[in-house]
Amino acid sequence: MKEVDYLVVGFGLAGMAFCDKLEQHQKSFFVIDKQVEAASRVAVGLINPVILKRYTLPWQGEEQFDLAKSYFKRLDVKFGLNTVTDIPVYKIFSSAEDQNNWFEASDKPGLDRFLKPELKLDFSKKVNAKLQAGEVKETVRIDISKLLNSYKDYLIENDSYKQETFYYDKIEFNSESEIEYQNIRAKRIVFSEGFGIKANPYFNKLPLVGNKGEYIDIYAPELQLTQALKSTFFIIPLGDSVYKVGATFNWNDKDCKTTLEAREELVAKLKQVINCEFEVVKQEAAVRPTTGDRRPLLGVHPKHPQLAILNGLGTRGTMMGGYLADKLYCHLEHGEPLEDEISIMRFPKKF
Repeated sequence: MKEVDYLVVGFGLAGMAFCDKLEQHQKSFFVIDKQVEAASRVAVGLINPVILKRYTLPWQGEEQFDLAKSYFKRLDVKFGLNTVTDIPVYKIFSSAEDQNNWFEASDKPGLDRFLKPELKLDFSKKVNAKLQAGEVKETVRIDISKLLNSYKDYLIENDSYKQETFYYDKIEFNSESEIEYQNIRAKRIVFSEGFGIKANPYFNKLPLVGNKGEYIDIYAPELQLTQALKSTFFIIPLGDSVYKVGATFNWNDKDCKTTLEAREELVAKLKQVINCEFEVVKQEAAVRPTTGDRRPLLGVHPKHPQLAILNGLGTRGTMMGGYLADKLYCHLEHGEPLEDEISIMRFPKKF
C-alpha cells in the first residue's frame, strides 16, 4: 500500500499547478492521468493580463498575472527548460471607436501598467492594420506541452505518476480523513480533470458547460512576425515561420475532433488580417473547462470531505492555474475560506 498525502487525478494546467504547490510544501502525492483530450495540451499558453475585447482586467487579474510569471519561470529553472518567452501582444483595432477605447483604457489605473498609449506600426508589412495597433506590455508565452511533458517525466522518475483511467467506484472511504484507491492510501483526492469531470459522479452536477476550441498552425514565411497579434482571434509566432491561429468557440460540440467548418472559419478570418500566402500544416481541437459565470470551481465535496476539486479554468488557465492552486491548498491545509466567486458552494443545490 502506497501512502501519500494527496492523490491528484488529472494533469493539465490545474493538476500541474497543484502538484507544484504540494512539492513546495513537502507534501507527498501521486498522480493518475489518462492523458487524452486535454485542453491544456493544445493551449496557446499566452499570459495576457488584459481582456482585449472590453479593455478590462479579469477578476484578480494583476495578482494572477504576477504570480503566473514567477511560477512558470521557477518551473523553467527547476527543469532546466526554456519554455517562457517574452512576447508583446499587438491589438489590431477594428474601428476608430475601438482605437479610442484603447486610449481611454490606457489612462486608467491598473490598465496603464499594461497598455501603451502610443500606437504601433513596427510589425510585418503583410498585416492589414489601417488604424495601427496598441501594444500590451509584459506578456509572455509558455510552451505548455513541453512543460507538462517534462514535469510528467520527472514524476515518473520519482514513482509519482501513472497514466491510466481513474475508476470512481474503486474509491473506498475509510474515514473522514482518509481514502483508499486500489493500492494507494491518501488523505485527500483532488480532481483536476478538466471537462472530464462530467464523468465524475461526485462533481458532475456542477455547471461546467465547456466550449470546444479549434486552432490551426500555418506556415507563412513572408509574414515574419515577432509579436503576437490580436484581432478577433490570435496569431502567435511559434518559430521557423510557423504561427498558431485561433481559436474558435463552439458551445454545442463536446468532442475533440477537428472540423472543416472551424478550419474554414479561421482561414477566412486570417485572410482579412494578413496579405501573404500561407499553408495550414496542423489543426487541433479540445474542450475548454468553462462555466456559465466564467469563474473556476474550487472546494471540498460537502458530503465527502476527502474529495476536492480544482477545475473550470476556462480560457485563462495559463494565467489562473498557480493562483487557484494556492487558494485551494490554503483552504485544504489551513482552513482559509474560498472567495464566493470561486467556491463550488455557490452552487449548493448541485450536491
